Amino acid sequence: MNVKIEPSWNSTLRDVFEQDYFKNLVTFVKDEYANTKVFPPGKEIFNAFAHCPFERVKVVILGQDPYHGDGQAHGLSFSVRPGVPFPPSLLNIFKEIKADIGRDMPPNGDLTRWADQGVFLLNATLTVRAHQAGSHQKKGWEEFTDQVIQRISDQKESVVFLLWGAYAQKKGLLIDQQKHMILKAPHPSPLSAHRGFLGCRHFSKTNAYLKSKGLSPIDW
Repeated sequence: MNVKIEPSWNSTLRDVFEQDYFKNLVTFVKDEYANTKVFPPGKEIFNAFAHCPFERVKVVILGQDPYHGDGQAHGLSFSVRPGVPFPPSLLNIFKEIKADIGRDMPPNGDLTRWADQGVFLLNATLTVRAHQAGSHQKKGWEEFTDQVIQRISDQKESVVFLLWGAYAQKKGLLIDQQKHMILKAPHPSPLSAHRGFLGCRHFSKTNAYLKSKGLSPIDW
């Protein structure tokens, strides 16, 4: 199957694209885009992969669903386009960065600059119907993204996985903790951030680990 995805990922996942569940997923997604409003725009479904080739992955930040509001989602977990107000979780992420490493709040919520440095901003589900949270869950995306996480764990070394919230933390079972660093915290949502996300210092801890492995730190 010819999936339009960044070449290194296409090579890494070629066999996945031939699996029956993925073919069924493609049929479902194409039908949804043809018949209803879906986010992100079709050309940005694999944006996280486009900006962070497989060989450059140093950090993985797992989200769950794309934003389902107009103009927000563009294929990177937690990220929004320039000009879009910061969603509450993203605002708390920036607050923690400020407290942790002293970096001031950025002018916009576009995390493409992270992705271009090797931060793989992966949502468990890559598409969603407009204004219908969770509408594309259990259609095959989770199986696909689990396989992506597994390939990163199996084929790379010294990757930092930031698992925020109970849903993301379940993915820890897919990751070889002998080869990689896993950092866990509550979700940055206002409902839970005060229970330990704020104060987790994951951004400085990530950079300390990367430097200990001879890798360049992330300019958060």
